[in-house]
Amino acid sequence: MDSKLSFKSYAIVGMMLFALFFGAGNLIFPAQLGQYAGTNVWIAIFGFLITGVGLPLLGILAIGYSKSNDLQDLSSRVHPVYGLIFTAMLYLTIGPFFALPRTGAVSYEVGIAPFVGEGNAVIGLLVFSLIFFAVSLVVSLNPSKMVDSIGKILSPAILLTLGALLITAFVNPMGKQEAPQPAYANDAFFTGFTEGYNTMDALASLVFGIIVISAVRKLGVNSPKGVLAATLKSGVVAAAILAIVYTGIALLGSTSTGTLGLLDTGGPVLSGASNHYFGTFGATLLAVIIILACLTTAIGLTVANAEFFHKLTPKISYKTYVVIFSVFSLVVTNAGLSNIITYSIPVLMFLYPLAIVLIILAFLSPLFRHAQLVYVSTIVVTFFISIIDGLKTLTSSLGVANPTWLQAIVDFYTASLPLYNNGLGWLLPALIVIAITTVIARSKKHVKVQTAQHNA
Repeated sequence: MDSKLSFKSYAIVGMMLFALFFGAGNLIFPAQLGQYAGTNVWIAIFGFLITGVGLPLLGILAIGYSKSNDLQDLSSRVHPVYGLIFTAMLYLTIGPFFALPRTGAVSYEVGIAPFVGEGNAVIGLLVFSLIFFAVSLVVSLNPSKMVDSIGKILSPAILLTLGALLITAFVNPMGKQEAPQPAYANDAFFTGFTEGYNTMDALASLVFGIIVISAVRKLGVNSPKGVLAATLKSGVVAAAILAIVYTGIALLGSTSTGTLGLLDTGGPVLSGASNHYFGTFGATLLAVIIILACLTTAIGLTVANAEFFHKLTPKISYKTYVVIFSVFSLVVTNAGLSNIITYSIPVLMFLYPLAIVLIILAFLSPLFRHAQLVYVSTIVVTFFISIIDGLKTLTSSLGVANPTWLQAIVDFYTASLPLYNNGLGWLLPALIVIAITTVIARSKKHVKVQTAQHNA
């Protein structure tokens, strides 16, 4: 019999989930979205919230609903090799390739860059990142509950500081919302939708899912339906807070362009707004809190990645992985925040459709009786579309023309697939394949049952 949880219990788990998702790096994306969307900010933030808040919630629920032990277990329903490769790629993406370096770069952009002249930017980032990842390395080698405790203090501190900033900006806007930039002028919703990929939270949710489920079970809820219901209610708490924060930051960004100018990333938007309203003290306070929050996020990501890869290859020690990931992240951080974001987008355009489809399949699995045929067919179709999306985005990021073979495929997809130019060309084909293969899978099961009954 499940324990009956109070609203306080749901709120506690919900705040834990919020803390898992709410890396300080996420603050920069709605700020930049607000600046670029301008008068179309409401349409854009709606799209952003679907992928930045809605999908992470579904990812958490998918792990619980599918009764999987972890992401590798769920993705291995396609094939064990796929499960291993997809899980490893996901860990590396939310780890040393992009999210880990981003913690250092965001810390510098928000906390240090405003106080360092442009002429000293390169050396400033190098010195800061050396200190940042040295501290992260030392703590990650011997992780303790101290980091969790600091995290529990920092999340409320960030919320209070941001709350003061956002309320002030709402009551006394920096300026008027200006005309949207080209990407947001005609396709504000879809641009916001794909911009939400940058949070990487839907990918992280597939890793965090089991943590939330374990927390719910510790409260005395053990039945599958009870766990799912408790996870949903707790998830709604986290999603509501995230949605409010993201919307507030986007609105702040949308009124900041006239005062701060159109900036390359969202980091200077937050530091500039804080300085505008509260002076040096406000900018310094925000900087300290965000640096500490990014540091705890960096430690958590380093530990998670080192544990996962040590489990895969026990001959390489956990501590060796911590050193490798810390040094690698240090090097990538010094490419600068703008470059990290630019080069992460092609990878996210490739991985996100695969992750979304996996979430959909997890929920529909009982309908097609968990047939591997459906998993494999849908993932294959999605892969061949998302890989082209990733390559197309990469060439665009590099500012080079598509190779002839790639352009031919892009032209074919553009002409054949609805919503392809909006980054959702994979959606309809995936749903069609799910429908067709579900019918086939159910028919095969039906035939097997009839044959067994006849033979009996």
